[in-house]
Amino acid sequence: MAEEPEFWEPSAPEPPEARSAQEADAHEPVTDAHHPVVVRDAREFGAYARTGGWAFALKVARSVRPGGQPAEGTARTKVSAKAFAELAGCSPERVMRYYRAWDMAADDGLVPQFEVLVPGEDIELPDADVWLSYYASRNSASSVRGQAISAAAEAEGIRPTKALEVAENPTALRAAILADPGTAQAARGALLDRMKEDPALQTEMARAIARTDDLKKAVANEAKAADRIGYVRQIVEKGQIKTPAGQTVEAPAEIRAEAERHLSLLDELDDSEEAGEWAGEAYDTVKNLVAKAVEEDPALRVQERRTKFYNSLQKATKVFEELTLDEVMEEDIYEADMLQRLEALQEAIGTCISALRKATTASS
Repeated sequence: MAEEPEFWEPSAPEPPEARSAQEADAHEPVTDAHHPVVVRDAREFGAYARTGGWAFALKVARSVRPGGQPAEGTARTKVSAKAFAELAGCSPERVMRYYRAWDMAADDGLVPQFEVLVPGEDIELPDADVWLSYYASRNSASSVRGQAISAAAEAEGIRPTKALEVAENPTALRAAILADPGTAQAARGALLDRMKEDPALQTEMARAIARTDDLKKAVANEAKAADRIGYVRQIVEKGQIKTPAGQTVEAPAEIRAEAERHLSLLDELDDSEEAGEWAGEAYDTVKNLVAKAVEEDPALRVQERRTKFYNSLQKATKVFEELTLDEVMEEDIYEADMLQRLEALQEAIGTCISALRKATTASS
């Protein structure tokens, strides 16, 4: 939304700082290098640079009659915000934003109250850098959305006007994110914080990532790295290892020490550093040590193989149970190699049963 022009026009009465600059010009010789018009512009610029919006706010404060104040005494020469806006060639809303800024500053004792100001009166103005603490230049500042943005800005220790300006210029925000890594990093952190309390945004971001091949691959790689780091971290924090067959047993001192060493290296990585390679190295090292520990412990080795056999048997049983024989008969999808495969499976199962029976007899 385009901003309205400020209501100070060149043809309007010049601010007190400008008059003082002109008076100074009368006593200063003008050379060819300094044209009088240039000198005037420079000094008016300097005056505004020092006071900022206070120069304009003073014009409103000393010329606009506060609502409900009777038109008596010096107030008889003052006008309403609407009439002042018509004279200035701007909107009453803009005049009132300056009015409210002065009112808040007056409540803080920074400037005089409206009632004591006389039209045309000059006073000493605060510094320009204080102006934005009181001036809300955008209509959204008074909306529910604007109030939420202002509150968040104050919590972050910045001026609400800056946050409101960014919120009303998404294209500028996008340009800054695209061009500046630091801005992109800040935006990333803000999005992550917001997603913790915004399920809809979580879903939207997840959907966008899932539909973008490069992002989907990056997420998969990061998830893999996180799982590997979690494997190493569990050994350090819980003192337990998970064997290839899925057993959970106490971690030997050697493995725990190696896991601690790798985890300390991972924790020292900066956010900008890729953790995937480091996580892979830590995972492979610790996993090899776990496999070695299993093989070197006779009791653990036997239990590991038993667990592995049970796991395989359970998977095979589940797969066979899921075969839908009724559909084979009803839909006539039978083929000769199906029977051959089942016969081969039956023979393998029979061999396995015989081997287990012999082992049972020998052990007894």
